[in-house]
Amino acid sequence: MIRAENISKTFGDRQVLTDVSALFEPGKTNLIIGKSGSGKTVFLKCLVGLLEVDEGKIYYDDVDFTSLDFRGRKELRKQMGMLFQGSALFDSMTVEENVRFPLDMFSSMSAAEKLERVNFCLERVKITDSNRLFPAELSGGMKKRVAIARAIVLKPRFLFCDEPNSGLDPKTSIVIDELIREITVELNMTTVVNTHDMNSVMENGEKIIFIEEGEKCWEGNRDEILKSDCRLLNDFIFANALARQLKDSSK
Repeated sequence: MIRAENISKTFGDRQVLTDVSALFEPGKTNLIIGKSGSGKTVFLKCLVGLLEVDEGKIYYDDVDFTSLDFRGRKELRKQMGMLFQGSALFDSMTVEENVRFPLDMFSSMSAAEKLERVNFCLERVKITDSNRLFPAELSGGMKKRVAIARAIVLKPRFLFCDEPNSGLDPKTSIVIDELIREITVELNMTTVVNTHDMNSVMENGEKIIFIEEGEKCWEGNRDEILKSDCRLLNDFIFANALARQLKDSSK
């Protein structure tokens, strides 16, 4: 479980987050949604400690993450997996080396144990016979799968996904959504996904918070979102649907 309490963040004179609170539960896909520039990416970066909060607290279970020193945060980060927007694979490393990287950094496994774990994770995301390939030889969907394998290789308790469907076609996006949901349940992880894709919302939105101009404007689930009387949320949904329609009609 991750609990954010009254998070505020400024950059210079610009208030990016204002008093945002949220509870993210294990075994569920928790979504942060909002348009570009709404503050959702800043919020995600605050949750993982890439940015320091100006006000508020972030708890992992009962541990106050915001008060931990460098060593304490490093230990907690061993329990975190991260799926970056552009996959963020190392171009000079093979698929196997990319997935093994967290094990090299944080585990004391033998080489054989690492290889066994890498292969298990690659098989779980349905990628086989690709160990020796480089990222440049992979499709966008395959890169995302490799990135997911790397994110779960340390058996994390917490998984963060930043725009996991960015740059993917609709069919591949659905596959990635299903994979994230399945792995979340299997490992009972607390998964937090940052997205503006409404297809992902309707597929994976077991818990959703909507951020607009740095403030949490709505909270609910995928069954409640279309019945919301929040005008800002409804405007976001309409704009997203219109953009999708225009994109599809241009093909």
